[in-house]
Order: sequence, then structure tokens, then C-alpha cells
Amino acid sequence: MEEVYNRVAIERKLRGLSQQQLADAIGVSRKTISTIETRRFTPSIVVALKIAGYFAVPVESIFSLAQETAKGFPKS
Repeated sequence: MEEVYNRVAIERKLRGLSQQQLADAIGVSRKTISTIETRRFTPSIVVALKIAGYFAVPVESIFSLAQETAKGFPKS
């Protein structure tokens, strides 16, 4: 299974938001945001789209698949 990397914590902190504020804004628990940020949980498409929509950016600027390091690509 491919690992999904994300920039949720980075984007959230750039905007001065707490995990709870982001969670409230998109209708999930703070624990959900925490587990997404630490990559213990991969969000559903709906949650990923809500996060990207809240930040007003394309979903692929927040979430990406791990690059193949064996081919010399850096992890995103």
C-alpha cells in the first residue's frame, strides 16, 4: 500500500489555526486532524477535499503519494 504524505500541519500553522479550529471548520474531530497530520490515518476523499477546500488550494497540493526513492525521486 502506498504511503500518503500531507502538508496539513504546515498549511494549518501558516494560517495560525489550531487542530480544533480546523476540525470544527470541516466537521471532524480534533483527533482526526491529529492522526492525519502524523500519517497514522489516511483521510477519505471527502475529508481530503474538505481540507483542501478550506485552505482554498488543490487537493494535490496538500496530499501526495510517496515518491519512489529507489528511482532517485525525493519523498514529498
